[in-house]
Amino acid sequence: MILILAPGTDPDSEEFRRLENYLRQLPNIRHRVHQEVGEQQKLTEVYLIGDTGSLSLDEIASLPAVERVVRVSEEYRILGRHRDDRRPTHFEYNGVRFGQDTLNVFAGLCAVNNREDTEAMMKALQQQGQLCTRMGAYKPRTNPYSFQGLGKDCLPWVFELAGKYGIRVVAMEVTHENHVEEIREALEHTGHPTGVMLQIGTRNTQNFELLKYVGRQREFPVLLKRGFGITLEESLNAAEYLASEGNRKVVFGLRGMKTNMGDPHRNLVDFAHVPVVKRLTRMPVCIDPSHSVGSRERAPDGLLDIMHVTAQGVIAGANMILVDFHPHPERALVDGPQALTLDELPWFLEDVRLAREAYEQRCRLASSRQP
Repeated sequence: MILILAPGTDPDSEEFRRLENYLRQLPNIRHRVHQEVGEQQKLTEVYLIGDTGSLSLDEIASLPAVERVVRVSEEYRILGRHRDDRRPTHFEYNGVRFGQDTLNVFAGLCAVNNREDTEAMMKALQQQGQLCTRMGAYKPRTNPYSFQGLGKDCLPWVFELAGKYGIRVVAMEVTHENHVEEIREALEHTGHPTGVMLQIGTRNTQNFELLKYVGRQREFPVLLKRGFGITLEESLNAAEYLASEGNRKVVFGLRGMKTNMGDPHRNLVDFAHVPVVKRLTRMPVCIDPSHSVGSRERAPDGLLDIMHVTAQGVIAGANMILVDFHPHPERALVDGPQALTLDELPWFLEDVRLAREAYEQRCRLASSRQP
């Protein structure tokens, strides 16, 4: 059960203290308080966990400071939408807004290979007015002999370059709790020139101890990629692990499913699940066309397959795009064959703009059809 309190409710107020005193007396029920600070007001939600089936909605709704009560029927207690719950939600991080109504592009290097290429990427993004990028320092690989990333050694100059070129958020995969500490230390050492969105990759979607650790920290938002060999429900429950530990700044990533039915693409593109995830949860949804397609193949119409599937995700309502670019794909140490070139960046961004415009027109048409 979720108690939605009146906007602006002060946790130090007499009303809130009376509410908490009442909740503490409920048998076999514990409660957790969560606050979201928006642009204009602060929202407080209280989650009741345990034997809530016998509680009267009317009685709970009459408690001090309670504006509305939602009885949870789905598994995703914190991140999910419940019955008549259609509230918009978003979070802001380092000046960038993430919600189900926004679209942010994270174009960048799948794996950082040297300072020269990193700076070229950052400069190209600044020229195109972009505020976000992806930069892989830690790279889990299927083959133990493949390049595993430069690790913590590259973090200081990656963050310094991000600050130099106005990049506010860097998406960076972590595979161990030590990586989070190394990122935190590097940001502190460099004076916090940028921000980091921690990325949980598809291989770690069910690394529950890592999920718990990342969920307990509130400093960094998290991009959780769908597991490539598990169901959507299992992946959404992985996101719930993060939220249940306290971090609700979660973006859910679709990156294709591992099956030969997707051939000749690297994975079976699952971007039809964009509206499904938005319907089931309040998370923004990211698409990863590079790892879905895995090549630079071009259709007879002149468009790259990566651009086609990106448009499919955007026109379905995607809120974030994670895409590989590289100044010299031929010398990339990871996934060079699927990386787009810097010359293609303006074209890609314009194509995304057209797809987003079509999505917004579809939304206006749908709104006009509402009774």
